[in-house]
Amino acid sequence: MNPTIPVWDPWVRIFHWSLVTSFAVAWLTGDEWMSIHEWAGYAAGALVVFRIAYGLFGPRYARFSQFIRGPATTIAYLEAVIFNREQRYIGHNPLGGLMVLALLGAIGTTAFTGWLMTTDAYWGVGWVEAVHETFANGMLILVSVHLCGVLLSSLRHKENLVRAMVTGRKPAPSADDIV
Repeated sequence: MNPTIPVWDPWVRIFHWSLVTSFAVAWLTGDEWMSIHEWAGYAAGALVVFRIAYGLFGPRYARFSQFIRGPATTIAYLEAVIFNREQRYIGHNPLGGLMVLALLGAIGTTAFTGWLMTTDAYWGVGWVEAVHETFANGMLILVSVHLCGVLLSSLRHKENLVRAMVTGRKPAPSADDIV
């Protein structure tokens, strides 16, 4: 058995699976069970706030500074993926970092506009509801792309990223990996 190292701490993993659950519950209860839908949305919003703080002050692999890369690095990584020559990253790769930002932004916008719709000022305002539904449905596209990226990276680098997000451990880095 290959040696593994700890990468994602329990708080990152709890956040991840809690966000998956709260989004799924909110999306599935959208027009049917408003009380459950609203509480799931509040949970998602609180989780986003937590993750932003943890991304600024958390441990190494949780920090945005560890995995958010500039446009040139991200585009170069995308090109490497297209030509099947991307390096393995121990934390999130540049496209994974971009996806983290996209998911946090989209779910944060969805939660915020959902909350706005409960206020007197924005109750029944059409554009707020349209933005809310657009971002909620757009999350399905982002989640699909995220899952495809996880599958591709898992296959290319021969590691089970879903298991890693459960256990917190990934195969130890080789000399060519980016730590």
